[in-house]
Amino acid sequence: MTTRTPLMVGNWKMNLDWTQAQALVEELGDLLKGHDSSSVEVAVLPPFVDLRTVQVVVDAGKLPIAYGAQDISQHESGAYTGEISGAMLTALGCTFVAVGHSERRQYHGEDETITNAKVKAALAAGLTPILCVGEPLEERKAGNQVEYTLAQLKGGLQGLSPEEAAKVVVAYEPVWAIGTGEVATPEDAQEVCGAIRETLGSEFSAEVADSVRVLYGGSVKSSNVAEIMAKPDVDGALVGGASLKADEFAKIVEGAR
Repeated sequence: MTTRTPLMVGNWKMNLDWTQAQALVEELGDLLKGHDSSSVEVAVLPPFVDLRTVQVVVDAGKLPIAYGAQDISQHESGAYTGEISGAMLTALGCTFVAVGHSERRQYHGEDETITNAKVKAALAAGLTPILCVGEPLEERKAGNQVEYTLAQLKGGLQGLSPEEAAKVVVAYEPVWAIGTGEVATPEDAQEVCGAIRETLGSEFSAEVADSVRVLYGGSVKSSNVAEIMAKPDVDGALVGGASLKADEFAKIVEGAR
């Protein structure tokens, strides 16, 4: 029986200005009133410009919602126009930060070296990196999904101590299932999430493998989350579009119990 607390994360991507963010978090807070975070942890990843608003709403209402950012600079500070450091995120009360999301890899050319540097920057700032890994459609069709995803996992965790690796959350997102309506079957999700956990054991230790939370992401909805979460190596979900609707995201959280 695992002691890993399920984690449901809403990735808002480039959606919602600060007023819309305020309304969504307030509504989500109402729906989660009395929610026990020790049974299922809930977090949202708003755009940078919304973080201060989310912080104020969460703190004022003592809401059972953690929050974080969608990206982080690999640099601590300096002449890096447009970048946001880990220390800046920590000062806003962030807990999590997504690293290596497929859209960062695809549209911004972020390779394993950059992803690895960002994982280390997050840990150095006291943040929990959510390391995103997953294969595109051509790799899935070729049957290379496990090999491809594990290469990303090893690259992202390169040079970490077992103690550091234990602090990371891994999110498996098959790229072909993100925002497409296509969903990996629970068996597909378990195949890769199980391989991720096995690799964490061989690369670090059995203790690390047992403690790291492995999430599934890709068109997760309230109608399929329970089936996905029933798999032994799936500890939660990284939710995209469905997290922009408070009632649907609250149902997804409920389905994770």
